[in-house]
Amino acid sequence: MAIISIAGHLLALILAVAVPASAGGLPVRLRLYMHDITGGPGQTAVQVVNGTGPLHPAMPPGSHFGDTMVVDDLLTDVDDSKPVGRAQGSYTLACLRAPVFVVSITLVLTDGPYKGSTILIAGRDDISEEVRELAVVGGTGKLRRATGHVLWTTARRESPVHMVLELDVYAWVPASSSPARRWSSLLRGTNVVTADVDDADSYF
Repeated sequence: MAIISIAGHLLALILAVAVPASAGGLPVRLRLYMHDITGGPGQTAVQVVNGTGPLHPAMPPGSHFGDTMVVDDLLTDVDDSKPVGRAQGSYTLACLRAPVFVVSITLVLTDGPYKGSTILIAGRDDISEEVRELAVVGGTGKLRRATGHVLWTTARRESPVHMVLELDVYAWVPASSSPARRWSSLLRGTNVVTADVDDADSYF
C-alpha cells in the first residue's frame, strides 16, 4: 500500500507541474509607453554604476561595459497621453561589443483595470534590433503570478535625452482553478492528507 501511495503522490505532482501556466489562464493585454529621460530637469533615469570594463565600441563615447542605470520612468496609456503608472528598476550594459542591456523593470500601475497591481519584466534588450522580446516573470495584485512576454520597441526620440519605449504586454494570470486546487483534487484518493482552500491564491 505504501508503494501505491508514493506512486500516486508522484503521479499527481508530475501532472500538476505539467499543466502550462497559460492553460485556463486569463489573458492580459497591455500597451504602454515608457518615457526614459536620462538628463535635464525632468530626469527619470540616473547612472548609479560607472562600469569598470573597457570602453564600449557600439555605444556613445564614454560608455563602458557594466554601466548601470536606475529608472523611475513615467508610463502613459495606449494614446500616449494619460499617465497610468511608473516603470521602476534598472538596466545594465552587459555585452562587451553589442549594444545589449540586461533589464529588470517593475511596472507599477496606478490607473485602469489593473490599478494597484504590478508586473515584473526581465530580459535582454538589444537596442540594435527594432523589436526586442523580454519576459513577464511575475506580478502582484490582479496580476499575481503573471507569465508571458513583452514586445519592447523604441517608439521615438523626443530629444537627445528623452527616449519613448513602446511596451506591448502579452501575459496570462491563473484562472480560479489555481495550482493549489488542482493539486488537492489530484491527490484525493491517495494516502496524502490534503485540505480544501477557499482562497488558494493566498498561498502563492
